[in-house]
Amino acid sequence: MKIRYFLYNAFLVEDGKTKIAIDPGRDLWLFKLNSIIPKSEWDGITHIFATHGDPDHFDYALEMAKKTGAEVICGKELVEEFLSQNINKVHKVDVGESVDIEGLTVEGLKAVHGSLTVKLLTGLFEMSCILQESTQNKTEIFLGSIKIFKKTENIPTHNHGTIKLLWGLIKLEKDGIPFARGSIGFKITIGDKTIVNLGDTILQQEWKDLKPDILMIPIGGGTIHNTMDTKEALEAVKIIQPKMVIPVHYNVPFLTKKNANPTDDKTFKLEVKKMGIECHIMQYGEEIII
Repeated sequence: MKIRYFLYNAFLVEDGKTKIAIDPGRDLWLFKLNSIIPKSEWDGITHIFATHGDPDHFDYALEMAKKTGAEVICGKELVEEFLSQNINKVHKVDVGESVDIEGLTVEGLKAVHGSLTVKLLTGLFEMSCILQESTQNKTEIFLGSIKIFKKTENIPTHNHGTIKLLWGLIKLEKDGIPFARGSIGFKITIGDKTIVNLGDTILQQEWKDLKPDILMIPIGGGTIHNTMDTKEALEAVKIIQPKMVIPVHYNVPFLTKKNANPTDDKTFKLEVKKMGIECHIMQYGEEIII
């Protein structure tokens, strides 16, 4: 089995005639915004996994599926996005469900995206996103402390966003935003090997004793808690008990920052090795053979 890494949570995994793409998103460095997995690597892809619908995980999934004709595996909230583009080889996987797909066995794992706050131009623009269940879908606009617009729909919704402009002089509050839609992790069995990829998530006790051969785990949530930080990721490694760990989603470009989600991967690797578990720190385009 050959595993190649392309930053964020983007991987290509090849085993025999099977070629898997995980989270074919968009490079979010402001001056690039192209496919994280180069299009020159798309030939022969047989399966596409999407852990959720955020741009750095999903933006090239539709184009890749159209070009390759690959089987697509995703959470229920993303299925319609593929079907609406006449992409019909789509398999919905729910948490706790196991399905067989063209030589693979895939199990859905619980994943809960952490909150995300982005500030630009020293606070001139600020955006915050959180997961939040509600029985109403509300949109409200404020000018200072004065509410100048409100719209409410009585429909179940989740995810809440806040946008502030001019240091909060103008504020938009909106439910039902497209944040972390379809979040799910995957346990993928290929032949005699199993891979667990958790996408962007905070720690979940439901992962106990998964015991995969390879665990791909986010560790960059120390500054912005959109994923696990290194402490939580180490706790996850303890409860999951993999044979090998590949840390992901840290020290990546995001808009004007070349090193978003910073963390100390060397210390993380050292702590994983103390558990008697192998750990690979992978750079962009790097390949390992399992």
